Amino acid sequence: MSEKNTNSALVRRVNKLLESRVEHDKDTLEALKELSTFFTENTLNARRNLRSKIERRSLAINEDFLSSFREVKACLDNIYQDVLAMNTSVQCMTNRLQVTKTKTSQLIEQTTKLQNESQVLSMQQEVANAFIKNLQLSQSEITSLHGSHRESPITEEFFTILSRVQEIHSNCRILMQSGYQTLALDIMQRMTLLQEAALERLYRWTQSQCKYIEDEQLAPLLVKAMSKLQDRPILFKYILDEYCANRRTALVGSFIDALTLGESIGGTPNPIEMHAHDHKRYVGDMLAWLHQAIPIEKENILILVKDCDKTDVSDQIKQCLSNITEGLCHPLQSRIEHIVSVEAPATVLYSVTTLIRFYRAIIQQVIPDSNLDSTLYDLLVLSEKSFLSRLQRETRIALGERAEPPGNDLVPAPSVSRLLYLLNEILSVASIAEDREKDMLQIVSCIIDPLLQEVNETASRLPTVDMAVYLLNCMHQIQSTLGLYEYMDQRLERLQAQSDAQIDTLTSEQASSLVANLNLGSIYTILQGREQGPLSDIPGMDPLSVKEFTNKLEAFLVMPDVLLLPQINLLQSNNHREVTKKRSFEVIGAIYKQLYEACHDPKNLYKNPTGLFTKSPDELLQILVSQ
Repeated sequence: MSEKNTNSALVRRVNKLLESRVEHDKDTLEALKELSTFFTENTLNARRNLRSKIERRSLAINEDFLSSFREVKACLDNIYQDVLAMNTSVQCMTNRLQVTKTKTSQLIEQTTKLQNESQVLSMQQEVANAFIKNLQLSQSEITSLHGSHRESPITEEFFTILSRVQEIHSNCRILMQSGYQTLALDIMQRMTLLQEAALERLYRWTQSQCKYIEDEQLAPLLVKAMSKLQDRPILFKYILDEYCANRRTALVGSFIDALTLGESIGGTPNPIEMHAHDHKRYVGDMLAWLHQAIPIEKENILILVKDCDKTDVSDQIKQCLSNITEGLCHPLQSRIEHIVSVEAPATVLYSVTTLIRFYRAIIQQVIPDSNLDSTLYDLLVLSEKSFLSRLQRETRIALGERAEPPGNDLVPAPSVSRLLYLLNEILSVASIAEDREKDMLQIVSCIIDPLLQEVNETASRLPTVDMAVYLLNCMHQIQSTLGLYEYMDQRLERLQAQSDAQIDTLTSEQASSLVANLNLGSIYTILQGREQGPLSDIPGMDPLSVKEFTNKLEAFLVMPDVLLLPQINLLQSNNHREVTKKRSFEVIGAIYKQLYEACHDPKNLYKNPTGLFTKSPDELLQILVSQ
């Protein structure tokens, strides 16, 4: 049983060896690889000595290891000795440092104290430097602010330093709130003295230089100076007064030069007074010069106060412009008064009036309520009065002392044509002027009212028909002139009403003439009388008399102009002629219609009324109207 088990165990081990795969066993492969280095012959003797050989090889390896380890131990012993020596040195140094620390602790404390004191002193130095920088001026800045001498010019640096003085003065309030009231008050007092002295110097310089505002180099400095001085109203006003005085003198000189030498703003080479004989151009050139000069003066003064508060200086600007232009009033007024007082034609005086009114409206927008505006207003009133007086005088001269009788052609008298030509010439100017409605109505009244009075007076000496024709011709000419202009509606309506009244008169005379020439008088009287009994039995209404009338009427229809009044052809208006003829023919047509209806009325006992008339009333009226 025991042998059997032993064999079984051996078999299992052999099987296990056979089943194992050596190529996957790393340790076995390494062992075999190492074995191959010294087991070179696979003999029986070699296999028997293999175990001892392996043991000897292992012993040799251990002896090599031991020898190497002895060397390592010797090295470690040396390192230990070195570390021990170092430890001894460090301990010695530590003891020495401890002694030294004990000895120098007082020095360290003193050094720390000195460092803290140094930091405090550094901070105090920074505070002092900041104080000097922010709350004090350097000596060079004070010198620049006061000027090296009395006539030192003002530069950009001056304004920079002055602004800094004002800033320091404001910063002192913060210093006072920090608890340094005494120091802040001292600095504020010092800055106030510096500021007052600087402003006094700035005032003297600005007052002497303000006349040079057109200088491109000085202008920016003057603008800044006025901005700084605005807080001193008295000094500010003195400078403006000085500026106005200088500019007034310069402006008057330029105006006189433009009048006499021709050195005008627009560059006109000829003196304005060369055209003094041409009143319209003379006045126009003078006012145009003002129109060019005043905006330049306004622009200059606006530049001067450009950086100032406009709400505070707006009234002063207006007053300055008024003062500057005040010097122009006398030379302008004396010349224009001379022009309007001479014997100039009404058309010229009206042109002068419109020029004054036009330029006054423009100048008034720039400098309202000024002395120049008042002067122009006075000149305008004087010019208007002179114009109206001259116009009335020319009207009287044109009409003459005694009304001129019309000629046989009944055309308007020469005085009518002269006045209408004058009216047309003046209205042509007035139609493009300011406030033209008032002017045009006033001019028309000044001329037309006397003219109509003269025309009516002349016509009153004529026979009725001649008077009507003459008046219609005059009215037509007046209406033709007034019809060219606006605002004449009411005047034209009144003239038309007068014309209609004369047309009615002329129509009545023409109709009476036709009735007489056609022997319609007795027939019309009988028809209006409405006597009792048939009309055919009344003398003058018998068929023979009616036929005689219709024959004359036929002849009249062939040549209607033969029976027209000769004065009708003297009417200058075609419309007046046509209306007069139409209305008078309508009277004949109305009588004819009444006779036609009476003859066809059975109660009047006309045996053959159709044979008495060749045309119906409508046909007759149509023929008459078409003539």
